[in-house]
Amino acid sequence: MLLLLALPTITQAADARQAKQNTSVERYQLKEQLADVPVRQRRQASGPAGAFVGSHAGVLFVAGGVSGSYTDGIRIATRDAGSDRNGDDEITADERRLSWRDTELTLPGKRAFGASASHELGVLAIGGTDGETGYGDVFLIRWDAARERVGLLSLPAMPAISVHGGAAVIGDQLYVVSGDDGNGPGTDLYRFDLSRIQTNAAGVPLADGRVVRMTEKLDEHGRPIGPWQKLPSLPKTNGEQSARTHMLVVVQNDGRGDRLYVIGGRQNARHLFSDTWVYDPDAEDPAEAWSRKADIPIDGRTINGRTTGVTEAAGIALGQSHILVLSDGDGKNGNRALSYNTITDAWAEYDHVPTTHDPPLAPETEAGAGTVTSTAVRWGDDITLLRGRARASGSTPALWGVEVRGPESNFGWQNSAVLVVYLLSMVMVGVRFTFRNADTNDYFRGGQSIPWWAAACSIYATMLSSLTFLALPALVYRTDWIILLGSMTILIVAPIAAYVAMPFFRQIDATSAYEYLSRRFNMAVRLFASGLFTLFHVGRIGIVLALTALALAAVTPLDAWQSVLLMGLLSLIYCTLGGIEAVIWTDTIQVVVLLTGALLCFGIIVSGIDGGFAGFLQSGMTDDKFRMVNFDFGSSGFVTLSVWVVVLGGIGQGLSSYTADQAIVQRYLTTKDTRAAVKSIWMNASISIPGSLLFFCIGTGLYAFYRNYPEKLDPTIQIDQVFPAFIGTELPVGIAGLIVAGIFAAAQSTVSTSMNSIATTVVTDFMRPFNTRTSEQGYLKAARLLTALFGILGTLTGLLFISPQIWSLMEEYFKVIGMFMGALGGLFILGITTRKANGWGALAGIVAGVAVMIAVWVQELANGYVFAAIGILTSLVIGYLASLVLPSDHHSLRGLTLHTMRHP
Repeated sequence: MLLLLALPTITQAADARQAKQNTSVERYQLKEQLADVPVRQRRQASGPAGAFVGSHAGVLFVAGGVSGSYTDGIRIATRDAGSDRNGDDEITADERRLSWRDTELTLPGKRAFGASASHELGVLAIGGTDGETGYGDVFLIRWDAARERVGLLSLPAMPAISVHGGAAVIGDQLYVVSGDDGNGPGTDLYRFDLSRIQTNAAGVPLADGRVVRMTEKLDEHGRPIGPWQKLPSLPKTNGEQSARTHMLVVVQNDGRGDRLYVIGGRQNARHLFSDTWVYDPDAEDPAEAWSRKADIPIDGRTINGRTTGVTEAAGIALGQSHILVLSDGDGKNGNRALSYNTITDAWAEYDHVPTTHDPPLAPETEAGAGTVTSTAVRWGDDITLLRGRARASGSTPALWGVEVRGPESNFGWQNSAVLVVYLLSMVMVGVRFTFRNADTNDYFRGGQSIPWWAAACSIYATMLSSLTFLALPALVYRTDWIILLGSMTILIVAPIAAYVAMPFFRQIDATSAYEYLSRRFNMAVRLFASGLFTLFHVGRIGIVLALTALALAAVTPLDAWQSVLLMGLLSLIYCTLGGIEAVIWTDTIQVVVLLTGALLCFGIIVSGIDGGFAGFLQSGMTDDKFRMVNFDFGSSGFVTLSVWVVVLGGIGQGLSSYTADQAIVQRYLTTKDTRAAVKSIWMNASISIPGSLLFFCIGTGLYAFYRNYPEKLDPTIQIDQVFPAFIGTELPVGIAGLIVAGIFAAAQSTVSTSMNSIATTVVTDFMRPFNTRTSEQGYLKAARLLTALFGILGTLTGLLFISPQIWSLMEEYFKVIGMFMGALGGLFILGITTRKANGWGALAGIVAGVAVMIAVWVQELANGYVFAAIGILTSLVIGYLASLVLPSDHHSLRGLTLHTMRHP
């Protein structure tokens, strides 16, 4: 019905996008002039053009520059008391006040037009000129907060002169594009290893006088290695000489890792560049590290003997995948605000949003005058722009704050009404089952009366949740289809779950999956495994709540933390009251709504792509977005998504979930018999494969859509918010509300599943064996109380996961599965497949599995996708070997292994 109702709106949405595709987007503004930089020569419009600018320890530095003449002064700016921003509250006039002051320290000489970059050690000032001589010296300017004073240290000089170049930092590596090498403009690339700077325990660099101490590093022949390494130079552009200066150098993530971007620049006053280049520091072959990307939307034509392009621009990384460029274009087109998306490789141009305090970037004293040599830096959480000189009127000392706005969501009251009605309906489902729970068997197993098809939908919903609906398309949007093979491993895992794992749990009539472990091994193993499961699902609740909250924050008026609290509260209500029946039936509703909504979303996405479905396929194939196999069997194959990592990781995750996860095992036990449970497992598998393909298509569709319409993508959102942002801005009214409501409720359903499963394990594994209650009603009350308590704990965990530093919650989820469930999966396989494994050996195996996983995670030895497989293998091997030398428990294995199982 949803699809039929939406057919007209799909066409309307496509027509509306077509009508607006040429409309400029109001996206950024110079929100307020902060304070002029103090200069010694107070001539009109005089300011420190070409200064070294950066921030360290909350202090803004402006060193050197040209203020009528070249200077060597170091000036600092600090925010006055009361200037800290409080959430999204409006900034008052007092909060804009800054304190500027000159410092006693000065640069070793008058310098300007060098390169600068900020790092946790301080602001790096590289090269520059005094107007006559070029330099390659490097200095570290830092703020000593304890003594409230500026420090200046000398670092090893560059191997070449660098004037009008650029610099940026990736991790502990400083990259410098040299600019003028003294013999004409150059584009040599150098790297400096900042980790070799010696520091004390507080992270303060050690120095001999003014010279920083460096750790010596030797090559294979015992010879010292210098701190500077020359890398491949910027390639030539269309066969032309590659030499250039005044380029923009910025570090941003391209969805796979941090990369160095070099944008625009000029060869001389009449030859400007409009190209974009990216350097991959992780490239195995240095000769292939550079690649050309989409040109700046300036056509590169020659006008009156002058080639157009972008030069002397201000640029900065914005959000998780954008680069903001503030420029005067070719010097004749006026001020421009451009944004480059490193994932879609597309440029967008934004309108300047003026305010009552906002004059043009440069005085309009001459037609087409624009601002050049501006510098944009991140000061705390804010973007700060130091105006450069205006081509028509000298330089300016003005310091401005830059604000970037996202597109307005059209969620509206209609969608909000749909959201409220839907969520209340889900709560009523839980309330309906409140009075059907007479004992813990009803509360935890639904009286074993759940239809097999509902159990199948619940299994799929448990594995799906809002993680798959939101995070999987986001992961595919920024990468490709490389993990699709992992999703297809359900065809390998399903037979094992249906004919090996599930019969064990049905035969022993278990309520908790970990009852099997006490029968097969001992109580210590059971308690350790149950506790590990509890930790996993508390983390899972947090990840699901955080992801969905971030999604809703991009669409609804709710903040992320408000969404977490609301979802947690509603889940507490219906899960605590209704038990597993409420969870399963809400799961079933979610599967129908979410899959139908996903299909509808894909149709709307494709309708907005140039060429429709054919355009979707062409975009994916042209940009290699359909890549499914990475044949990397080298040394790096273990940390990348190589084909064997994906296949082993998919099998490992599947085995862990379908054999050791109480949330899944519990559903095996809700059907009336084994045959119905088998049917539920196979139906789940039959839904999983086309469902996975649908979400992969949505991810690639989003990539193609935002490549067509780059101005529509909000540069301030996290990558995990890309799909909900599309839903909120592109879907018709009502349909968007229903899908967002489904996402919201799906998260609640997943959370309630974890809450109920945790309560099941605690009551069954930690309370019943020790007779902590005297009646069945006592255990039922304890189950409801525990459900509420762990729901509260998981909700608090969700607040911790709301972080802009997390690039992909899907990848974090893979790590969480491996950290906890991998070792558990190995433990169950150990018990089921071997006769010699015993309790103490199993305990040693699971402890070793957890320890190895922590080591792999901390040392970053493997890709998170394969964590579960590593945990399984470690627990299995160590557990078996330990069982050969440790004393046996000596109890019957009848019906507890494949070799002794009772067959029907």
